[in-house]
Amino acid sequence: MTATDPSFSTPVPLQAQPLWLDMCSWSVTAGFPSPAADHTRKRIDLNEHLIGNKEATFLFRVKGDSMTGAGIYEGDTLLVDRSLDPKHQCIVLALLNNEFTVKRFYRRGGVVKLLAENSIYPPRLIKDGDDFTVWGVVTYNLHKLY
Repeated sequence: MTATDPSFSTPVPLQAQPLWLDMCSWSVTAGFPSPAADHTRKRIDLNEHLIGNKEATFLFRVKGDSMTGAGIYEGDTLLVDRSLDPKHQCIVLALLNNEFTVKRFYRRGGVVKLLAENSIYPPRLIKDGDDFTVWGVVTYNLHKLY
């Protein structure tokens, strides 16, 4: 996706109205649930669990297949937090030469690279002449299963 592409050029800020869902208080196992499990639950707000900093969190839709090894697929929605400092090996949304890209961040010994999680894409070494910014850190991937 490019920064000038109208469908991706403007980050989508979150409208963090409470979204209350029932949360079961037991863990999911591969066996049978306890008969008492139907009576134990609490309500949670997904915003409290997914958003660390409302003003700095944005949604991005994924285009492409470079991160499938990390479980990020085309059409997924990423939560990106701009207030977090990118650390070595985290997944980031970067702006590289006027194009947004989602990659694993590599920073060791003064070397910075963006690494795909798909072996058909080579690592991208960040050079002095590159216009490069880590736009934000990916905190969650909303991936539809059904």
